[in-house]
Amino acid sequence: MTTWLLLAAAILAEVTATLSLRGALDLPALYVVVVVGYVLTFALLAQVLRRGMGLGVAYGLWGAIGVVLTAGASAVLFGESLGALKISGILLIAAGVAVVELGSQRARRAEAADAADAGAGERPRGGPGPVPVAAADTAEPPAEEWLAGATSYGSRGEVELLRELEVHAIPGGSEGEREDGREGAEAR
Repeated sequence: MTTWLLLAAAILAEVTATLSLRGALDLPALYVVVVVGYVLTFALLAQVLRRGMGLGVAYGLWGAIGVVLTAGASAVLFGESLGALKISGILLIAAGVAVVELGSQRARRAEAADAADAGAGERPRGGPGPVPVAAADTAEPPAEEWLAGATSYGSRGEVELLRELEVHAIPGGSEGEREDGREGAEAR
């Protein structure tokens, strides 16, 4: 809810700044409102994005609602005309924003469903889990798929540590050549 309030504040700050820009033609002191309004607008929009709202949705709503409000307010405040063509354009903008928001909601639901499906049977998000060790009578390294999956859980340094542990966990792994062509401790 806070994200939506921040977006509403960003829209209102932008509309105020834009209307002040027009008003500053007659009253130059309003340029201060223009500058403060636009700085506030972008600061609030940045907070909206930091809180996780998608850029397409945030910018689309910000821009479209700003256009609608600015057109309506400029007609009232400055006597600008609102003809049928201008009103049609405003309605098309509003419809476009609605379609973008519906598409965004559908994509979020699909991502959540995919994440729930993919989460079944996977290791917990806390980390890749214990290093699988080959049986004592074989010199097979652990599955590379497991090690490749480790990159999604941690940094490059953690992956290198896992590789080093893998080398030492395999009998004969610290000396001689492994199947992947790297040599024991020199695999780093």
